[in-house]
Amino acid sequence: MRAIVVRHYKTTSNESDQILGWGDAPPAASWMDDLNKVEQILLASQFTIHHIYTSTLPRAINTGKFYADSYAIKDIFSSPALREVNYGKLYNKSKKWVERHIPKHKKDPDFVYPNGESFKQMQDRSVAFIQSLAQKHPDETLLVVVHAGVIRGLVCHCLGLDYASNLKRQIGHQYIGDFTIEGDTCVRYNELGRPSEFVREGIVKVPYYISEPAAIDPS
Repeated sequence: MRAIVVRHYKTTSNESDQILGWGDAPPAASWMDDLNKVEQILLASQFTIHHIYTSTLPRAINTGKFYADSYAIKDIFSSPALREVNYGKLYNKSKKWVERHIPKHKKDPDFVYPNGESFKQMQDRSVAFIQSLAQKHPDETLLVVVHAGVIRGLVCHCLGLDYASNLKRQIGHQYIGDFTIEGDTCVRYNELGRPSEFVREGIVKVPYYISEPAAIDPS
């Protein structure tokens, strides 16, 4: 399976540096700018997108619908397994407040947020779901619309990176991750959009081959 993974559109809470998690917020005024740029890159890459999967949060679903129109795809599929980490009681708190008052925030992946979950729990559920998609769609290309935390967890899992030290890696709204997954194993990773901090900081050099992939239909 080839999974083209993108982030949802920018929200007003993203602009104001507030915690979202399982909550939601309206699109930012410039929300279309990032989607249009990502759309241009995707269409120029000439992918044949067979299915679109998103989390069940509105910002991901609405982003998925935007790309569904681009590819004339009628239905999108949404799963709670692809949701961002559940920050529980921290929803709508400013990120600066959280940094000051929650010492383990984005430092300990096993820390469970009050009335929420841990980053490790989020990583486990989201990675397991994407692996299930690889079993279901072994020879197809999927567009997967998710969240920055889900992307960090997936990159760390696939590339064998230490999770704790990468919980703060920035993932922009023009990120496009290109994952080739065979069975339960990611064999190739690339980035096509605005580079993530994994690439900008030299943590990952792309394209990154975990092992030589089988021949893949470029469409």
